[in-house]
Order: sequence, then structure tokens, then C-alpha cells
Amino acid sequence: MKVVILAGGFGTRISEDSHLKPKPMIEIGERPILWHIMKYYSEFGFHEFIICLGYKQYVVKEFFADYFLHTSNITFDLANNKMEVHNNYSEPWKVTLIDTGLNTMTGGRIKRIKPYVYNEPFMLTYGDGLADVDLHALEKFHKSHGKTASITTVNIAQMKGIMEVDNDNIVKTFREKEEGDGDLINGGFMVLNPKVFDYIDSDDTIFEQGPLQNLVADKELMSFYHPGFWQCMDTQRERIKLETLWNTGKAPWKKWKD
Repeated sequence: MKVVILAGGFGTRISEDSHLKPKPMIEIGERPILWHIMKYYSEFGFHEFIICLGYKQYVVKEFFADYFLHTSNITFDLANNKMEVHNNYSEPWKVTLIDTGLNTMTGGRIKRIKPYVYNEPFMLTYGDGLADVDLHALEKFHKSHGKTASITTVNIAQMKGIMEVDNDNIVKTFREKEEGDGDLINGGFMVLNPKVFDYIDSDDTIFEQGPLQNLVADKELMSFYHPGFWQCMDTQRERIKLETLWNTGKAPWKKWKD
């Protein structure tokens, strides 16, 4: 199953860094948060990624084009015009980088990668959130109910979409968060069937509005509740929180060995 990552937005709420690079390329422990997300998925055996780009897309493309320069020790023999890469560890990844437009909304970005998922179910997440979601359990849950979409829900006070869920895990309502809410929110880490593309009209479609609301109306959106760690990176305060967890060896999302 392919993993689609939304990484094309402007990241205006963390503009201290995002004026230089896309938010998914802001670093946690000297590695982009995008890298952390991909490493996490890879630990569950998901190695094929489609990354939806927009704002400063060249930064992401250059990172992968020069991946060994970022991750390995290197000797440059200038006299002989040679480069030797040491400790050459290659990730088991296939990464497709797609220009989904500078001003395209989240739904439009998803619609644009339709040719690359080959009419198969796929995972979707945001390029600015980390968690310790059991991805195998999420995949199993999605396959078990036969609906169009599964969305990971978390209970935390963040400015995200609010959901009400019935006893069968069917999402009953989806709306933008309001002041004072303390209900389940959209935590990303979704699994979608190709039918989801029928719910997206154009580049201007915001996935978290019309499409998810219409999926709710059709009873095609299911909630996968995650009680564990989840943290987005919308602000410098949240970036510092993630950085502190990483630097102190307490990052819940780090499932891989160095």
C-alpha cells in the first residue's frame, strides 16, 4: 500500500522557519519532520511514498536528490574529481515527488495524485504530524469494514476538525474545531479507497470540508481511535516539544534502530 503525504502548504503558522523551506522540511533532531514520518511508516513495511508538493518544492526534491550528502560521511577527492560515500545506508524507499500546485488546496492535491495510486487503496497523512499509531492495526481495521475512508482520531486540544463517532465507529459529524471543544479530532494517518476521488471536485477543494463532510453524510467515513502519542507541528512551541522528545531519547515515534 502506498503512502501519500501532503507536503505542499505554506506553513504560515510557523513562518519563522517556513519562509525558508516547506514546513515538512523543518528539522527535528537535524532531520526533516518529513523524514521522521517516512521512517515511521517504513518500520511497518510501507516503503513506497507519493509526496504532494507545492510551496518551495525544490527543497524537498534537492533533499532526496542529494540524500547521501545529508545522511552519510563523504570524502571529496578534489584533485581527482571523485566522491566516496562512507557508511552508505540506503533506505528501502521508492519516493515519487509530485508538483500538485502552489495554491492547490488539500483535496485538490489528493486528486492530482490519482494516476499514481493505480486504483488501489492508499494511506494518507499530513507532512507535519508525528504519532505512534499502530499502522498494521489501522490497515486491518480499514479492510474489515469496507467503507471508503478510515481516519485516525485523537482526543487532544488542537485546532483541527472535530468528529462525533457512534458505537460502530462510523463518523456522524465532521466540522472545524470551535473554542471550548474537547472532542475527538482529525489526527491524519488515514486509509482511503479510490472511491474518495469522486468526492473531490477541483484544486480549490479543501479535503477537510466538503469531501469529509460528504463521506460522513454517506456513512463512508470510519473512526480509528488512537489513545497514544500524537503531536502536530503548527508552531515553534510544538516544534521545540518534538525536538526535546527527540534529543532526550523519549520520542514515541522512533521505532527504528540507529
